[in-house]
This record gives sequence, structure tokens and C-alpha cells, in this order.
Amino acid sequence: MADRGVELSALPKEVRDQLAELDLELSEGDITQKGYEKKRTKLLAPYIIQTPGKNSTITQLPPPSSSSRYRERRARRSHRSGGTRDDRYRSDIHTEAVQAALAKHKEEKMALPMPTKRRSTYVQSPVENHTPPDSSSGSEDETSVRRQSTVIAPPPAVNPNLQSPDSWINHSVQGSSTSSSASSTMSHGENNAPPPDVTAVAPRARGPRVDLPSNAVVRGMSRVQSRSSMMETADGVPVSSRVSTKIQQLLNTLKRPKRPPLSEFFTDDSEEIVEVPQPDPNTPKPEGRQTIPVKGEPLGVVSNWPPALQAALARWGATQGKSPALTALDITGKPLYTLTYGKLWSRSVKLAYTLLNKLGTKNEQILKPGDRVALVYPNSDPGMFWVAFYGCLLAEVIPVPIEVPLSRKDAGISQVGFLLGSCGVGLALTSEICLKGLPKTPAGEILQFKGWPRLKWVVTDSKYLTKPSKDWQPHIPTANTDPAYIEYKANKEGTVVGVAVSKVAMLTHCQALTQACNYCEGETLVNVLDFKKDMGLWHGVLTAVMNRIHTISVPYAVMKACPLSWVQRVHIHKARVALVKCRDLHWAMMAHRDQRDTSLASLRNLIVADGANPWSVSSCDAFLNVFQSHGLKPEVICPCATSPEAMTVAIRRPGVPGAPLPARAILSLGGLSHGVIRVNTEDKNSALTVQDVGHVMPGALMCVVKPDGPPQLCKTDEIGEIIVNSRAGGNMYYGLPGVTKNTFEVIPVNANGVPIGEIPFVRSGLLGFVGPGSLIFVVGKIEGLLMVSGRRHNADDLVATALAVEPVKTVYRGRIAVFSVTVFYDERVVIVAEQRPDASEEDSFQWMSRVLQAIDSIHQVGLYCLALVPANTLPKTPLGGIHISDTKQFFLDGNLHPCNILMCPHTCVTNLPKPRQKQPVGVGPASVMVGNLVAGKRIAQAAGRDLGMIEDQDLVRKVIRPPSLELLLSTMGTATCVQLHKRAEKIAAALTEKGSINTGENVVLLYPPGIDLIAAFYGCLYAGCVPVTVRPPHPQNLAATLPTVRMIIDVSKAACILTTQNLTRILRSKEAALSVNIKTWPTIIDTDDLPRRRPPQIYKPPTAEMIAYLDFSVSTTGMLTGVKISHAAVSALCRSIKLQCELYSSRQIAICLDPYCGLGFVLWCLASVYSGHQSILIPPFELESCLSLWLSTLSQYRIRDTFCSYSVMELCTKGLGTQTDLLKARGVNLSCVRSCVVIAEERPRLALTHSFSKLFKDVGLSPRAVSTAFGSRVNLAICLQGTTGPDPCTVYVDMKSLRHDRVRLVERGAPQSLPLMESGKILPGVRVIIVNPETRGPLGDSHLGEIWVNSPHNASGYYTIYGEESLQADHFNTKLSFGDPQTLWARTGYLGFVKRTELLAASGDRHDALFVVGSLDETLELRGLRYHPIDIETSVSRAHRSIAESAVFTWTNLLVVVSELCGSEQDALDLVPLITNVVLEEHHLIVGVVVIVDPGVIPINSRGEKQRMHLRDSFLADQLDPIYVAYNM
Repeated sequence: MADRGVELSALPKEVRDQLAELDLELSEGDITQKGYEKKRTKLLAPYIIQTPGKNSTITQLPPPSSSSRYRERRARRSHRSGGTRDDRYRSDIHTEAVQAALAKHKEEKMALPMPTKRRSTYVQSPVENHTPPDSSSGSEDETSVRRQSTVIAPPPAVNPNLQSPDSWINHSVQGSSTSSSASSTMSHGENNAPPPDVTAVAPRARGPRVDLPSNAVVRGMSRVQSRSSMMETADGVPVSSRVSTKIQQLLNTLKRPKRPPLSEFFTDDSEEIVEVPQPDPNTPKPEGRQTIPVKGEPLGVVSNWPPALQAALARWGATQGKSPALTALDITGKPLYTLTYGKLWSRSVKLAYTLLNKLGTKNEQILKPGDRVALVYPNSDPGMFWVAFYGCLLAEVIPVPIEVPLSRKDAGISQVGFLLGSCGVGLALTSEICLKGLPKTPAGEILQFKGWPRLKWVVTDSKYLTKPSKDWQPHIPTANTDPAYIEYKANKEGTVVGVAVSKVAMLTHCQALTQACNYCEGETLVNVLDFKKDMGLWHGVLTAVMNRIHTISVPYAVMKACPLSWVQRVHIHKARVALVKCRDLHWAMMAHRDQRDTSLASLRNLIVADGANPWSVSSCDAFLNVFQSHGLKPEVICPCATSPEAMTVAIRRPGVPGAPLPARAILSLGGLSHGVIRVNTEDKNSALTVQDVGHVMPGALMCVVKPDGPPQLCKTDEIGEIIVNSRAGGNMYYGLPGVTKNTFEVIPVNANGVPIGEIPFVRSGLLGFVGPGSLIFVVGKIEGLLMVSGRRHNADDLVATALAVEPVKTVYRGRIAVFSVTVFYDERVVIVAEQRPDASEEDSFQWMSRVLQAIDSIHQVGLYCLALVPANTLPKTPLGGIHISDTKQFFLDGNLHPCNILMCPHTCVTNLPKPRQKQPVGVGPASVMVGNLVAGKRIAQAAGRDLGMIEDQDLVRKVIRPPSLELLLSTMGTATCVQLHKRAEKIAAALTEKGSINTGENVVLLYPPGIDLIAAFYGCLYAGCVPVTVRPPHPQNLAATLPTVRMIIDVSKAACILTTQNLTRILRSKEAALSVNIKTWPTIIDTDDLPRRRPPQIYKPPTAEMIAYLDFSVSTTGMLTGVKISHAAVSALCRSIKLQCELYSSRQIAICLDPYCGLGFVLWCLASVYSGHQSILIPPFELESCLSLWLSTLSQYRIRDTFCSYSVMELCTKGLGTQTDLLKARGVNLSCVRSCVVIAEERPRLALTHSFSKLFKDVGLSPRAVSTAFGSRVNLAICLQGTTGPDPCTVYVDMKSLRHDRVRLVERGAPQSLPLMESGKILPGVRVIIVNPETRGPLGDSHLGEIWVNSPHNASGYYTIYGEESLQADHFNTKLSFGDPQTLWARTGYLGFVKRTELLAASGDRHDALFVVGSLDETLELRGLRYHPIDIETSVSRAHRSIAESAVFTWTNLLVVVSELCGSEQDALDLVPLITNVVLEEHHLIVGVVVIVDPGVIPINSRGEKQRMHLRDSFLADQLDPIYVAYNM
């Protein structure tokens, strides 16, 4: 450090003070580590002892590594001063309790997996041997008082080379508790063994769409087998893999039983998700008698008390003009000026005169008595504020003091606008200096703040005020019930309201305070509080003037620079009264060693403004402990309880020397959470010590009532809200009569609900009880109350527990927020804290896991989320505290940008429905009778119209037909049938000569989309071979795409490969050799320059059942499946499509699909040759270079029917959606399009098709044109929306029922409803039936089951190297278990249902619609329910604007969500709670792992379908290079 060669004690005092101030700023987060080093070095430079021949001993911080872009972005944020080092929560007793609780956990040895971060993004440069000695007040244990604060020791040193994850995960439970001095001497290098880095894989951009089979699983096993084999791949990941080990540890932590026994879980009912849990019979209940109202002593009548507060000022101004009223301090803590009562009076009169007579014209004054005026003065200028406040009182206008707005982005700035609006403020008073400092527009005008009314600004400096004429005197009436001033108050939701205080209430309050605190004329008072509101205003401005007290105002900025300043002022001025908060006691205590000779003997009253906070007791005790030797008497400490509405509720009276001090209450936190008072006896760890706040105010009456429901009086051993009846309290929320009634006009009732009297009480918002001797005890505030599972927890208590867990190394004291959010029918506790810049990842994670354990042990409540944000990023209140409601809003909106986060839904969400137990299903004909027919349901089956005679089974002859059929290929030329025939002949000749291929052998066609592919296909048919079309490998991504090609070639046992010259070179290249063995390719025939030869004969298949071609495809579950398509099936399918779409030879259709498998191949290569129409073929990859190619082709050729894939539709929607005007200008018109069919093997994507229709409506696309098709592996085309027949219909189904394999139709907009669109009309010749996949019995209408299909164009079976007949029979030739046992069906593997609609088909019958819900293989079985990944993914994608795409899968019963982040990387951790929330709310599932990745990481196949199983394997093999991986506890 910079002070290596310097003896600090030898430095001059001013340098030591400046160093202390610097340390303070660093501990507060008001200065960066770098800035701290720089300033410190500069200060110490003159005193450093130089070693000859060596450099100076100053060690500079290394510059942050260039890769830590995330941290640097954070550091650039502007640092606003003012983090409070709020130490009101420190308690040695509590710290011991936390230690004990954590020790218990240590025995359990709970290992939480640490989240994974991408190194480049998050990790800051190491702060080795640069950690400054944090001598700031609230952070290092400098005194014996703080010594016990250390809870957790550093973990033992680990070998840095050790790569086993256990070594760094288990740190959180190792190590013994040692003193923090030991922890600080341990160098950073030893205990920070970094977790193994899995970021070796470079992030890939989403390149070409590739079909990636997962782990080379080939279809040839039963569905059950395939699933188990995938499990093996998952479990087979080596143990050194970070992800799998962590998940295993996570599973181990989840095996611990949850707190509530099973009886307390909610049960699942089909109608209602959650039931109210049964109350626990062991819950403590209040047993005392009903309380009675407590009366304060009568308010004494003193003869010389003034009739109004202004009269007191007038009196002192006239008779004691030289007497000092106020001394203000400068930033160094030295007196700046003293305002006498004479000056205060004369200036206030001048201001009153100016306000009433000099604003506006002579006839029309702007201000009238009773108008509201904003007072905008900084905390460093009390004099100007006093003059403005009393000037307003004298002018009889109502002052509304507010904070100085610093920028448009101030926390809660718009809420202040709401306050000004509700009070009708149009004028603001301020000082000249303050006005200059307000943010301005470039034109020099004051900014219009968000939500603020338009304000006129008036400067109140003396030089701008007019002296009144001799005969003008301010009007001072006797105090009445008109409002005197309005004090602002922010409620729990962040709304700012104004509490109006009447003139008589203001006067009575001053009289009551004078009597209670025993104020005498001419005393001196030191005030550290904010003088604009609350105690600072009541004592330091109002009561002070009434009693001619000399107030010394110590601004917040002075306290930050010199924490002892208020103690010095008491000593210098022999002050009798001091007005402070616990924070000020603590700061003074930390800095007191610099002062030897201060004396506090003059103090007779030390008023602790936040003494009602239960955690104030330890600050008061510690302060007394240190300053008793400086003359402080124990009886002068006077805690009090206040609220903006009821003003001062109770205050401890200053005691007489030698009187016994009031007792303390030691309460059980468990009892408090149930709202009852129980003295803590058994578990001293969960105890709360509270001190009394004295007796009720003079002249007041007080009750304790239940905080929720009607204001019923509490029992004596019950905690309730304190309500007060007094003349000295607030009157109303100004301008808000509705909310006023509930707070200011409460009439308490007894146990029978009968009012106990007529007089109204005011709610104070304080929770407490009346102790022995009518002493008042306060245990918390309503606004800090968190109601979790019917129990009350106080936010302050949770903060105290969190801060007792070694806060010094990881977080800033006083920069911690606790609030609750509602997720899944209950409140969930969230803690957000600011992390120190020098805290390592591991420190932070350890701290977080221990806070979890401590809160769990002491408060018996689970935390939902614990987030650490970078220093100085939480929204601040004007005096430096945390703005809780803004922080909560940031959390819910995903704008918090945490640098560390820990979600624990598994432990705290205990109200999930019970997992569903599946009932065994009995099979038999009776079930049909009982289940369907008796209930009036028909069996769920549907059929397309009759196919008629299939006139010609021979496709080959169709190619030779004479009609010239144009086949246009954009950018790649055209071909007629004759040209195609000649090219096919050349290829057939080459096959027989070069390849010496025998009839029936398989030939792989490896071509880019184009005429060559079609010619090669027919060439194979001419030669009697079986063609297998394969997507060529991508030249830029051979490593990923070539193995798939190789696998299909091997599985299909191809005898030869037909391809182009270019691709031949690629197959034999060195790059290819890196991925596959290129020496074992079958014969490769290059078809680019073949000689003109004709084959000896054209092959004609002996029977129509012979195989025409093989169709290989990778399913979304990563299975590579090849199916055999016979000549009969080809003809039947082509005829079926021709009939459905009315494809006559005069038609033109445009196809923008991949031509390698499924219906895409059929439309590209077969349909146009069969039907004789012209096809315009557009390869989808062409759209990457010219997005509008497909749409402009439709417009140019006036196409009526077009076919595309979802990926094409998505490209157009995202790329051209905003350019419809440009398309219009180019003359694109889609009004000609009658049908645009999306070809897919999945549930219709309703949102995408709707947005496509909506976006291109402007260029003439009919909303009825877009529809979908459906096919599967066993039957390539089951549904296809034809040109005739009714429009596709949409239904809304209940998602809860769907999870139970039931279909319940609901209205549009119903909660938990899912829109499903019909997948097109069933093709001619096709029959479908809905079957229970387990019993194989038919189901009724609108029941969910597997779709089975019977049709002449079913595939003949799987082409598999195993040749397993059982699977063949199961999927292709299966029969119903009852009903119609003769028909042979093929199982599609998709779940769906049939519904008879109101629409009529062409035949006049009612139309049966088939709705596809999802693939059976892809469904997730969780908690006994069946989930479809797409539903969860849709919810996740809605959670935050930065989520581009998401995919879900399960691993050992854990739900894993992978989300692509399209925004800035600082949003990454914001997504974790939002994703967890939305899945819990909408699907009642707890997310186990959240993985945030770069765009393009989720693999998508050529049809635009997500390859979830491939993603799952990449995740388990650590190949995703994630930005962040969060393991939810």
C-alpha cells in the first residue's frame, strides 16, 4: 500500500484527518478503489521514505483487465455521494446468535453450488495486496465493541491447481471462526483458487441452420429405450465437468426435507390451483385480556405560552433581538454564520410582505393566504429555510418542504411531482445558490421534472426582498384548525403524500414536547437531523423558536467528513440537548479515539430519533460505554417513537441522576412472527432485545389495535398497531380525502366489534405493545412488514441478521434493502445489497450462502432471492439511505443489474400443489361405453374426403411426358420436363457405368437446392436405385455439419454418392479429414460434366410397394430417423395434395422450403412433376442475401399458392416487418396470394402466423391466406389447408387441464388459456383417430391423446441398421386394443385432439378439426404432470425484453431453462429472477438451472425447430460458453 514506508502516527493531524475521510468515502462506496489509491498516494507522497536505488514503495493498482468489460461499464457510472453507513442494526448479542446458528449449519455440511460466470464478462482484476485498511466508521472492527462481529472465517488455503469443483464449492462450510484480524492478514492469493474455467469453446455465431443429431442416436430403438439411452449420456459426463457435478450437488441439497410437513402442502384441485393451508395447532395465540387505552399526563397550562407560534417569534424578535437563534456550520464543521432572533424576525416579515404584495401585478397577486408553496433548500443551508418557513407562516401561505431535485433520474422524483400536484403547488421558494445548481435545459431554463406541475421559482435571498412600509404588519391570528404546513411522507409503495398539520396541532405539539423534554428558555440544542421534516423540524425549528433555544445545525455532509462534529459542538457550546440518530452515535463512537478532551457532561437530554427501531438498543449501549468516561450520564439517553401522521407518539423523559434505568424486553422472534409477545426462554439465538420509548405524550390517548382488518383492540400479550388521539397530530393527507379516512379517522372496536367511543384516532404505522408501568415498546413499522405464509417478519430484523454475517468484506453496511414480492400466491423475501468492489466472487457467494442459513435458522423463513449489486448503483433517498420501493421496482422490471445473485425457490416455495399420482388405467370395451358413448361423446376420429382411383403409379413415365413444364429457380436457371428427363438419363447412365450400381441399392444425393438435385433423384429412379437426399455440409462449419452427413451415409449403407464438383473437393479436403475419415467414402460421382449417354433401359418397379426413396431427418429430440417411402405412397401422396390444393397444370406455385426431407422434398421434387403445374423454387438460404426475394417473386408472378417454413416466415417478419412501406414503393402486392401454407411437424405457431399476416396486410396479404400443414415421420403429410373448405379455426384450451392430459375448452382471454389453431384440413384418403398412448384404446371427442393415422401414403417403416421388427410393428402396423381391432394404424408420436366444429365442409357435413398439441417425445414429465416445452418457452420469452429465444429441457427431474440474451450483458443476471418468477406463476414449476447464453447458441434445424436434446448434451458437456449459469436452491 501507499503507506508502506510511512508511520501514520507521525503524520500531521490534518493529513491524518484527510486520510480518515478518504477511508470513509471508500467504505461508503462514494469513491472508486482507483480514485482512492490515487488520492491517497498524492497525500502521502511528501512523507514517503525513498529507498536508494529502488523505486518508491508505492504500489499502483494494476489497470483493470481489458476483458472485464462488464465491471468497467459499471465503474463508469457516475458516483453520487451519500451512502449511509447506517449502523443501527449492529448488535453484539445478535452477532453471537448468528454465529451460533451458522455453527449448527456447519455441522450439517451443506454445499451450495456456486453460479458459473463467463470469465471475460464479470471477473474484475484481482485486488491482490491492494485492499485498503478500511478504517471507516462502520466497516472494520477497531474497537472491542465490534470485535465479535466476525462470523465467518476465511476458508483454509487450497492448492490453486486443484480442479475438483468440491474444493471451491465446499468453502462455504469449512473453516473455523477466527478473529477478523486473522482474516485480513491472509493474502488474497491463497484462498482464491479459481473454479475450473469451462470457457475454452469460442462462442459461435448462429451460422447456417443445421440438423444435428444428438449423440448419434439412430431411430431403431423403442421410444422408451431411446429416452433411457439419453439419460445414460447425461450421467456419463465425466466428473470433472463443472455443470454435472454442480447439478449433482444441487440435487443433494434438495434432498433435505423442506420445513413444512406434507400435510401443510397445498393440494391440487382441477378447478383451483392453491388451497389455503390448514393452520398449525401449535401456533402461539394471544392469551391476555383486552387492552385499555393508555392516557398521557395532562398538558400543563403555562401562562406565558404564546397564542400562536408566529407570536412567539414576534415576541423574541422584539424583546431578545440579539439572542442567537441558529448557528449553521460550513463543510469543515466550523461555524459559518449565526442568525439572531431579531434578524430571523425581520427577514421573515420581509419575505411575508414580498410574497403577498410583490409577486404579480398590483391588482392581481399570485399568492393568497392558504395557497401551498414548495420550499426547496439544501441541507447545508438551514438559515434560508428558517426564514422561508416562518415567512410563509407569517404570510399565512402553507409551506411544503421538499428535497432539492438533482437530476431527472433521482429516485422517486415523479412521486414528488404527485405530492406537488395533490397539494396544488404552483410556486417554489429557493435560494440563489440552489437555483443556480438546479439542472437546466440547453436554453438555460430549469428542467421540467417527470410528473411535476409547472412551477414558478422565487429566490428568497435578502437582497431580492422588499422592506415593508411602516404601517404594514403581518396578521397573526390565534392558532386555529387551518393547515399550517405540509410534511411529505413516502409510503411502502413509494407514493409520496403530504401530511397536513394545522396551526393548533403545530402549537400543541410544541407545548407537549416542551413539557415532555423539559425545555427551558435560552438553552442550546445541537441538531444533526434533517430540519425539513420529522424530529429535526419539530424540535430544531418549531419548539426551539417557541422556547428561544439556540439551535446548532450540523448538516449531513459535515457528518460524513467529520463524524465527531456534533460531539465537538456539544462540548464547545456546553449544549444541554442533542438531537441524533443511532447512526450518529455509531459514527462518533468509531471516531472518538481522535478526541481526548471532549466532555458531554453538559447534556441533560440526548434524544435518539430512531430509538423506536428495535436495533437501536445496542448503539445506545455502546455509545454510553465509550462516552461515560467523557461525562455522559446514562439517564440522559431518551429514545422516542414518531410517525409523520401521529407526530411524536412517545418519548422517554430525561431521568434524574441515580434513578434506576428502564428495563429491556427480550422477546422471541418466533412469537413476534405470529404477532404475540413471548419472553424468549428456549432459543437465545432467535431473540430480539427492545428498549422502551418512554410514556405517551402529554395530553394524548393511545390504543393498540390489530394491524389488519377492523381496528379491534389487541390483547395485552399481542403485537398491534399503535393509534393515537391527540390535538398534536396530523389532520389529513392533503388533497386525498379517500386515504385520509382510513388513517386519520379510526375508531377502535372491542372483541365484539362495538366501537369503544366516539373520538377518532390516528394510525401511527408503528407496531408495538404497552409494557409494565405503561411504558411503550415498538418492535417495527407497518411499512417494513413482510407477510410470508401467514407470518409477519420485520425487514429491519432481517437486515440485522444479514449484517451480523461478516459484512465487512463483502457488502456495505447500511446499503442493504429487504422487501417482498408476490410470486405464486404468497409473499417472497428478497434481499439486495451493494457489494464492495474488492470482494471476490467466492467471498460474495460464501456471504450469500451464510446469510441464507442464518435467516433460515433465526427467523424460520426462506429467502427467495439474494442479489448483490455493484457499489453505488441502488437508488438513494436524499439523505443517502436506500429507496426501497424504487429498488423493488428495478428488481421486478429487470433493471437492477446485479453482479451476483442467488435464487432459492426450492426452499421457500412450499405452497406448490401436490405432485399428481397417475391412476392405473383399466382397459376394455366397457371403458368406451362408460367413458364416451354413455356420456354422449363420439369417438375422436376424423377423415379427409375420398381419394378416388389413383390413376398412375409410375412417376417415371410422368417425367417423360411431352408438355413443357417450366421450373424456375431464382438465380439458378430454369428447366422443363424434357430437359430434366435428358439430365436424368445422363445420370442413370453414369450410375450403371461408373458406379456399377445394382438395382435396389441406396444412393446418397448431396446437392445444394436446385435442378441438379431433382435431375439426380429421377436419374436414380431410372437406374432402379433408391435415392437418399442429404443436406450438403456447410463449407464454413464442416466440424458441425459433416459428421451428420457421414452418419446418414453410414446408416443408409449407401453404395455411392452423387454430388457436384465443388462438393467433391470439400468431401476430400484436409478440413474434412479433421471431422471424419475421408478414406472410407463410398464411390463419389461428380455429375457436373457427364457425357451425353442414355441408359440401356429405364427401370420400372415390378410392384408399387417397392421403395421409391428414403427420407432421413433429425427430429427435435435429436433422433436421426430414416423412413421408407414406396412408389404407391408417393403416388397417393401426390394425388392427395393435387386434390386438396387443386393443382392443375395451368397453376404456378412458389415453394420456399428445404428440399431434403418431409413434405418440403415432396413439393420440391415430386408434386410438380406429378400434377404438371409450374413450380418456382426458392432455396431458403437465398433469403439471407436478399430478404424480399420470396415476397417479390409472389408479387411478380401473381402466385396464388405458396409453401414456406417457419424459419422463412420468421426471417421475413423480423427482417421486413418494419419495411412494408419500402416494399409497397417497389410495387410488391400480395393480394394475389390465396393460400400461404407453412410446412411443419409441430404445433402451429399462432403468434408468428398472426404477426406475419398483420405485418404484410399493408401490402395486400389477405388475413385468411396464412395456414399450416402437419406431417410426421410415419406420414409426411396428414393435414394441409386446401383452397376449398372452411377457414382454419382457433380454440382456447385450459393449460391446467392440458397438463393432466385433458382438454377443457375455455373462452378467449380466460386465465391460463392457450390458443391452438387447427393444423390444416385432413388430406384426402387420410383417417386419424385419437388414442390413449398407454391403453391404446380410442378416446372421445375433445380428449387429449396420441394421433394415429391410416392412409395409402403412410411410410412403409423405419430404415434401420438394426432391423428391429418389434418397433416397426409398434409404430407402423399397430392396432387398437378395442373398438376397431382390424384396421392397421401408424403412430405419429404427437399428442392432439379432434373437435367437431360449427363450420361445414364441402360435403355439407360438420367439419372435424385436428389440433396438434405437441410431440410426445418432447414432453416434460414433472411433478406427475405433462408439460410441453413450447408453453414454458413462450412464458420465458415474455419475461424480459432482452430474451431473444429460449429452450427448456429436464435433467434428473430438474427443469433447465436456456435463454439467449440479445441485450447488454449487464442484463444477464436480471433475467434469472424474472425467468424463475414467470415459470412459477404460469406453470407452477420451480426452475432448477437458468443458463444465459449469447444469441445463436440454441441449435435450430432447417424447419426452424429447436433441437432441445442437442442443446441438453452441449450443456452437460460444457460446450455452451454461457454468460451466466444460476443454480436455484
